Amino acid sequence: MNIRTLELPVESTDGHAWILAARVPEQAWAQLLWLPALGVASRHYLPFAEALAARGVAVYLHEWRGNGGSNLRPDRRHDWGYRELLEQDLPASQAAMRTQRDGGVALIGGHSLGGQLAACYLGLHARDFERLWLVASGTPHWKTFVAPRGWLLPWFYQFAIWIARRRGTFPGRRLGFGGEEARGLIGDWATVGLSGRYAATGLDADLEAAMADASPAIRGVLFERDWLAPPASLAGLLAKFPRGRKHVTRLDARALGTRADHFAWMKQPGAVAAALCGQDEG
Repeated sequence: MNIRTLELPVESTDGHAWILAARVPEQAWAQLLWLPALGVASRHYLPFAEALAARGVAVYLHEWRGNGGSNLRPDRRHDWGYRELLEQDLPASQAAMRTQRDGGVALIGGHSLGGQLAACYLGLHARDFERLWLVASGTPHWKTFVAPRGWLLPWFYQFAIWIARRRGTFPGRRLGFGGEEARGLIGDWATVGLSGRYAATGLDADLEAAMADASPAIRGVLFERDWLAPPASLAGLLAKFPRGRKHVTRLDARALGTRADHFAWMKQPGAVAAALCGQDEG
């Protein structure tokens, strides 16, 4: 199958600029906007995009502000949270993707935090997307994690908020979780982890109500040894869509051909692409 490589320049209304990388098959049955995990540059999903493109899915890889090819980096003067991502960046990537007109079924999905924000964005734009794809994703709510890890998470979330405010950014590279992240982003994420409810500072829309009203077809993929996204965490996120039609696949190391953890699948994504496409391949 002939697969085109695209690099679309995108800019949001506040001057944030990035490249929307895409892999597009000749005859696509679907068009997917894919959102990365926290602190992960979009280029790391190119093997995944190619695996999906080989199955007839046109894949567009969003770039989070502050990561990869984004022209912004967080510091004391430059801050953002979920509101900027949901109101400015994702609409711009979606608009760029739509100009290509190369797919039938409209999909949005993501890995880890990307899956969470894909779920929120779909709730806000339910008419635009028919399906939601989630890989190693789920709510960070501490109650969805088994003890003793779950008991420690509220402490970590409060620490994350404190250190991000004190330094001006969250030092994810040093702490082994995410990248150098904006304090507003970490504040929104940690607040969800503490409360179990999705909200964005400065955003008037009710994200919980929006997701509850949406009725997408949802496919989720879990990994056997992924403590960052356990089954109960995904179940908690899926519960935000009581009207959604849901299908979950759990993959082990044998099925993946690599470690069944949070990140190893990105280099060998064939099994994940097959699980997401299921019987839907064109």
